[in-house]
Amino acid sequence: MGEKQIAAKALIVDELAEKIQKARSVILYEYIGLNVAEVTDLRNRFRAAGVEYRVIKNTYILRATNKLGIEGLEPHLHGTTALAIGYDDPVAPAKVLTEFIKSVKKTDVKVGLLEGKVLDKAGVAALANLPSREELIAKVLGSMNAPITGAVMVMSGVIRAFVIALNAVKEQKEGK
Repeated sequence: MGEKQIAAKALIVDELAEKIQKARSVILYEYIGLNVAEVTDLRNRFRAAGVEYRVIKNTYILRATNKLGIEGLEPHLHGTTALAIGYDDPVAPAKVLTEFIKSVKKTDVKVGLLEGKVLDKAGVAALANLPSREELIAKVLGSMNAPITGAVMVMSGVIRAFVIALNAVKEQKEGK
């Protein structure tokens, strides 16, 4: 093997290690058996959720994770492996992939990483059942907004009652 090939492979490993280190979550899954339309659909779902999709050799994954001190992936690195990498929302890769697997019933999750810690299939399934980042933000904002909305409703009720009372006094003075 030439020096250029070795350098190119080392660059791939370094780049992958950097992506895994930056990622909030990474899901490794079996992608064999999917046709072109299904892979395209999965890529589109990932893209819409802000998830990066990569097909990469198991040896590169193993070298990159070893470089980061992540252990426990080796038993899962066999056959064809694709990565779903989530940088912003740690739930998104697991959620998108789990929904996709339910619809096509062809592929399967191998293992996952959450903040550098290894998750088994059950852990990935539990992660997929968590609310997404957007859902959590909406719930928090909704709960913060509820008291304000209540206060506005109470104040508008007081103002409405005051206007009705003023209108009644006006009508009484006009003799209606």
